[in-house]
Amino acid sequence: MTGHLSTHDLRARLAAALPGVRSDLEALVRIQSVSADPARLDQVEASARATADLFAAEGVDVEIVRAHDGAPPAVIGEKRGPEGAPVVLLYAHHDVQPENDHAEWISPPWEPTERDGRLYGRGSADDKAGILTHVAALRVLGDDLPVTVRLFIEGEEEVGSETLPALLQQFRDRLEADVIVIADSGNWDIGVPALTTSLRGLVRVDVGVRTLTHAVHSGMWGGLVADALIALSRLIATLHDDRGNVAIEGLHAGPAADVDYPEERLRAESGATADVHWIGDGSAVERLWTKPALSITGLDAPKVDGASNTLVPSARARISLRIAPGDTAENALAALRHHLEQHVPWGAELDITVVDAGEATQIDATGPAYDAARAAFQEAWDGTAPVDMGVGGSIPFIAEFLDTFPQASVLVTGVEDPDTRAHGANEGLHLAEWERVLLAETLLLRNLA
Repeated sequence: MTGHLSTHDLRARLAAALPGVRSDLEALVRIQSVSADPARLDQVEASARATADLFAAEGVDVEIVRAHDGAPPAVIGEKRGPEGAPVVLLYAHHDVQPENDHAEWISPPWEPTERDGRLYGRGSADDKAGILTHVAALRVLGDDLPVTVRLFIEGEEEVGSETLPALLQQFRDRLEADVIVIADSGNWDIGVPALTTSLRGLVRVDVGVRTLTHAVHSGMWGGLVADALIALSRLIATLHDDRGNVAIEGLHAGPAADVDYPEERLRAESGATADVHWIGDGSAVERLWTKPALSITGLDAPKVDGASNTLVPSARARISLRIAPGDTAENALAALRHHLEQHVPWGAELDITVVDAGEATQIDATGPAYDAARAAFQEAWDGTAPVDMGVGGSIPFIAEFLDTFPQASVLVTGVEDPDTRAHGANEGLHLAEWERVLLAETLLLRNLA
């Protein structure tokens, strides 16, 4: 139906629509839709209503739904294209991370502010720009929409998408699609687009070690009785080998795309200090995308200030294990548990509590939908071909879509770039790059027809 619409026509339409799209994004960013904060659940509801209104204005038949009473609100909808046209499901999320310490922000986190070509504010990129990317594509195509578009904008992605599986089953008939576009990832660099084809999974456990029933004097009993903090430290030290590779037997690792990640970019984007050495073996992208990684993200132990001369009876750490594509959370958890049980020193009591887990994702990015996406990206980026990119972080809900709709082609796209700082202070959207993303999704919908 849009065969007469050239890329030149669509660029012109987008240029005309862009100020309004930008204004709509800023209004959405001002809504403090922090799903992790019970005090702001009314803001999550407000962001669902605002999101529904944005799509309704583009002719989408929308509804706010939830898995059960009290569950977070999601927005689903449909705008029909020509009879027999492909069905495309557009995904994003309207909830955001907490802003944390306002003092770390250069400008107020809930007041979108432009500086040096970026729009700063919590959710400006993750993922309210994803929502407006979908809105913009519908706005630009208007009555010339060549495909049937279905919509799923969830409101709990930042707190683990607990009710997502139930929603996908409950509304399966209204969400089923030939192609699913998940706008919650990023691009390789400014000026270089990407399709995300792999993501690591995640297993988190709290590990507690106890060596004493109560604290005792370190002078009277030190040298004979093990203290829990030393025992826990020795246990943690067994989780990596001397080169920094994860030393847990039975975890999967695989090859990564042949992508060069320059040293200067690694230093700048990671925030690593000038002289710190990288850990592990293999290429940089293998270590970041397709090999397991393990971090200690929390530690319960006495503070240095005010510490007394006593042996610590118990200590606890949170272990965050990123698992490689091709592995499963069940296997990784079993391997981690076995390692901890085999290596806890000196007969200390060991307690392992699972916090959460999410599956890794590997996408076979071949076929007509992926060809259409690559062509759209290359055209939007003026001839620069997209990179097939891995992501070291985890988006477990992608596995839910793959399991629920196994026949669909899943395209993982997004608006982020290496300096977006999603989840951190001064989250920012690169506006020129976002404009390319808007054009790319518009071209993608055209190409899929």
